[in-house]
This record gives sequence, structure tokens and C-alpha cells, in this order.
Amino acid sequence: MEFSQGLISAAYIIAALLFIMSLGGLSKQESAQNGNWYGIVGMSIALIATIADPRVSNVGVIIVAVAIGGAIGFRLAKKVEMTEMPELVAILHSFVGLAAVLVGFNSYFEAHAHVLPVLTDEQRIAQNIHLTEVFLGVFIGAVTFTGSIVAFGKLRGLINSAALMLPNRHKMNLAAGVVSFLLMINFVSNGGGNFELFLMTAIALVFGWHLVASIGGADMPVVVSMLNSYSGWAAAAAGFMLSNDLLIVTGALVGSSGAILSYIMCKAMNRSFISVIAGGFGTDVTVDTDVDYGEHVEIQADGVADMLANAKSVIITPGYGMAVAQAQYPVYELTQKLKAKGVEVRFGIHPVAGRLPGHMNVLLAEAKVPYDIVLGMEEINEDFGETDVVLVIGANDTVNPAASEDPGSPIAGMPVLEVWNAKNVIVFKRSMSTGYAGVQNPLFFKDNSQMLFGDAKESVEKISQHLS
Repeated sequence: MEFSQGLISAAYIIAALLFIMSLGGLSKQESAQNGNWYGIVGMSIALIATIADPRVSNVGVIIVAVAIGGAIGFRLAKKVEMTEMPELVAILHSFVGLAAVLVGFNSYFEAHAHVLPVLTDEQRIAQNIHLTEVFLGVFIGAVTFTGSIVAFGKLRGLINSAALMLPNRHKMNLAAGVVSFLLMINFVSNGGGNFELFLMTAIALVFGWHLVASIGGADMPVVVSMLNSYSGWAAAAAGFMLSNDLLIVTGALVGSSGAILSYIMCKAMNRSFISVIAGGFGTDVTVDTDVDYGEHVEIQADGVADMLANAKSVIITPGYGMAVAQAQYPVYELTQKLKAKGVEVRFGIHPVAGRLPGHMNVLLAEAKVPYDIVLGMEEINEDFGETDVVLVIGANDTVNPAASEDPGSPIAGMPVLEVWNAKNVIVFKRSMSTGYAGVQNPLFFKDNSQMLFGDAKESVEKISQHLS
């Protein structure tokens, strides 16, 4: 038994190290593939070690469950398009939250069924610690579960992306937190209690729904990252309840890395980290829909081709529209043709372009665009003033000058790609509709901007044909 447990512990340590190496590898495009393999190997070791643990019973049921889950995951991974990846991540976070809730209830009822009538001081302390773990695990899991479902709905377009503005919503959030804390104190001091646990679960489910529903579409990439952090802490809580060291370590890694990423993204968007995770606290704005921006100017593919052929420098700023149109492949072909003509071509990527952190980087890497011409916002923003042509392909909010020009805008203060400083800006769009944040973009009406309407993939292909 001791030898077997020692091997299990050793396997857990190796798996934890591989997870850390995976996070390190995923931090850079060049090492991302190796990072994925580290994670795959680490998870495989973790699963085998867990099944082999002498404390685990019903191994056959677990193996069947793993096989079914693996088959479903494999099918989804093969079927889901990159454009659907953000909502897939969101719904997967909800599964983690739900698992934490179920583990919490199971752990509580199992332990409660064997409670001794009289406890020593040490036993009472151990019981209080366990009850606290159960309560926090269920609370975090429930918030993650419903919050992730709302995020999925918003990203999928099933729920309005605009922030839900209920009266006194921040007071309601605060009240939910205070009541849950008081219930936890009562739950632990009384040695448990079904009423407190079930009531808290109901409050947490509503709280998670309202928390994410109160956050607008412009901040949804941060929300996805934040829910990733929540799911990590939920997993860590489940690890404490199950006395599984690897689950604790893995959950802590996911929770802390998600929180750090959320903070970095908030900083990039000039958002308060606390305000975003508190359901948009302090972000109340009034959108003026009656502003007259003037008339936009249209251009055709042949005109864009002539403009590009005479340019010396071109910057391409992709957004979610490029992902939807699957235009990354013809964009790469266009890049190759322009480089063959001696034109300098680079890509400018906003930190929250798309609906998921790194979304555009993955799409461009998928199309074999070289890493060295894909630059972040802070690296390329100063170069727009010396650029002949900027192609805005499917981006909207991330290139909106209202962020710096309109203090009343929902994206006010958010750093954006300052594409309007270039000599010419070509905006690829299907229509004049607003972006995901629900606000109009003054860029479309500037004197140096022209609109190329239609499917982004077809438009880029037409431009390439004219260049040939």
C-alpha cells in the first residue's frame, strides 16, 4: 500500500511539473505546440495515476466515464470551428463549476452520514475545515456554472451582449455575498445544515448569472478569462474535498494564471479589474445613438488592389469578422503577393481581438503567417502614422477612435489600434452594423477611411486576383 501510494505521489509530482511546463510553453507562439504536448502527457499521467490509486473504487465505472467523455471531447475538438472556440471554452468552464458543486454535495452528505455524536477538539477543527471547504467549493462552483452559461449565451448570440442594467444591481451583488458569508458562518458553527447549503447554492446560482449578465460585450474576453480563473479555484476546492493533491495544484495553477491574464487584459483595456469582476461596477455610461457622423465612402476590390500595389507599407488588423469568414488563408496569400512586390506587410493584433485571448494569433498561425510580422498593439501603434494602407478585416471595437475621443462611450479609455492615423484605411465589413460592444464606430466616416462591403474571404480573394 505504501509503495503504491508513493508511486501515485511521484506521478502526481511529474504531472504537476508538466502542467507548469505547459503553461510556460503556451506563453509564446513558437513553443505553444510543445506546451500542448506537455499538458496532454501530464493529464494522461494524472488520469492513470488517479485510476490506479488504491483509495479509488468502481474503477470500471470511471474508465467507462473517461472513455465516453474522451470520445465526446474528441468529436467536439474535430467539429468545432475556431470561431466557436470562445463559447466552447465558456461552456467547458460551466462543466467544471457543476462538477465542483456535485463533489461538494457528495462530500458533505458522505461525511455527514458518519458524524460522531461527540467530537474531540481536533475532530471538531477538522470538521470545521472540511465544512468550510465544502461551502466555498459549492459557492465558487455554482457561480462558475451559471456565469459560464451566460457567457456562452452571449458569445453564441443567444443572449443580448449588452450589459444587464437592473436597478440597484451592485447592492444586490453585495447582498448576495454578505448573506452567503453569514450562511457559511452558521453552516460551520452548527456542524453543517442542509438548509444553509441549499439556500447558499440557490443564491450562488443567481449571483453567477447576474454577475456575468451585468458585464457588457466589450468586456467579454476578460469575462472568459475570469471564468477560467473561477473554474480553477473550483477545481482546487474539489481537490481539498477529495484530498487530491494534484487537483489542488492544477486548480491553483489554472486559477492564478487565469486571474493574472484577466488583470493583464483589464490593464490593456484600461478597465478596473475589480469593477469587471464585480459585474461592471463603475462602468455606467450613456450611449448617444443620434450622433450624425456624416456619410461613409465605399470602395471596390480593384480600387483596393491599386492602392496596395502603390503602397510601401501595409498593416493588417484582423478581428472576429476574419474568423467568421475564415479569411486567414487568403489573407496570407495576399500577404505573400504584396511581399513579392516589395511591400512591407505586418499584422497588428489587439490584446482582446476576437472573443478570446490569443484568438487572432491562433488563426494566423493556422494559416502559416510568420510570427515575426505579427505584432501586438503596443509594438505597432506608433507606426500607423507612417503607414500607407491599413486593412481592417472584421475588426470593430478594437479600432474605434471613440475610445479616446468620446468620454461617454462604453469603451472610453480602452487602448485601441490607432489605425485612423494611417494615410488610408480600408474597412472590410458586411454592413454598417455596430460592433460587439453595441456602439457606432466613427472610423467608418473619417476622410481617410473607405468601406469594402461583403464577405471578408471573398473580398480578399478578389483583391488578390486584381493584384495578379
